[in-house]
Amino acid sequence: MLTTKEAIAKRRSIRKFKSDPIPDEYLFELINAARLAPSGCNAQPWRFKIVKDQKSKIKLAHAAYDQSFIANAPAVIVCCADISGYLDGTVSGIQDLGKIGAVEDNIVQILLKRAGQLKVYPVEQIGPQIAFNVAISIEHIVLRALDFGLGTCWIRLLDGQKVNDIFGWNENIFTVALLPIGYPAEDPSPRKRLKIKKILL
Repeated sequence: MLTTKEAIAKRRSIRKFKSDPIPDEYLFELINAARLAPSGCNAQPWRFKIVKDQKSKIKLAHAAYDQSFIANAPAVIVCCADISGYLDGTVSGIQDLGKIGAVEDNIVQILLKRAGQLKVYPVEQIGPQIAFNVAISIEHIVLRALDFGLGTCWIRLLDGQKVNDIFGWNENIFTVALLPIGYPAEDPSPRKRLKIKKILL
């Protein structure tokens, strides 16, 4: 099994996959890794849809501006934020943090006030605001996938409304990313990365 350091160094965006199916127990482990991710106030807004059927994968590829390789992956994980779940989870999470003394009372009040303000935000504003929580959980999936020899590719170029239409979801579900996943049929070279001194302010 890879160390965390090795997994981070080895991860690549994979766009060519073998046709081999992914065992359900592996997919379960990936979702469990996502479940264990941290989130603001422990709201845990992430929701996932595992898609294996070809018809739906093709529709997802179209919703992602015809990125055809998505449909060639054995599975696609649709990574979403549950907006009402986030708002409810934030309130209960803040209260729990206050009860155990993890945060001071004034911070609890500030966070409760912010949670109340978010409830009147339109979906197109609140969705992107809570997406970072889901992004953390997605990266847990991406790194855990390497333990099973699986490759993934973050897809953010997509039409969220079209994704919702595929599954009959209402506006409470905000699609953050698609994650095609499978056994790699390619071994991409490392992409260029900025030097450390370039990213320090």
